[in-house]
Amino acid sequence: MPDDKTLPAPDPAQLQVIRTYGPGRFLISDREWRQPVLVTPTVTTAWNVTRAEELTLESLEALKAAPAPTELLILGCGARAIFVPPDLRAAFKAAGLALEVVDTGSACRIYNVLLAESRRVAAALIPL
Repeated sequence: MPDDKTLPAPDPAQLQVIRTYGPGRFLISDREWRQPVLVTPTVTTAWNVTRAEELTLESLEALKAAPAPTELLILGCGARAIFVPPDLRAAFKAAGLALEVVDTGSACRIYNVLLAESRRVAAALIPL
């Protein structure tokens, strides 16, 4: 697909690496996803959020299953970042989770860089 963006990344056999993204799709390690996803270093799961405005702490329950606690969540909002209300940001901070809100392409790139640095990162991604 000519609109796909290929990203440099660590070995996908070892980690959940976002290899490509494009309109309506992600290739994470060796699996294609055509829906919103929650990506951690060890697992990718379908994410039941279709718009970034639907983000809640409850929508991220799957992060609790990660072997190591996530310290930074990167929210990929689609084509453009959204404004996250201060009370929701405060709830994330109280839960020990820093939040970075960007467009989905930036979220994919940031996640891979932080993953390569062995950071405890997760990405909540809404397709372009």
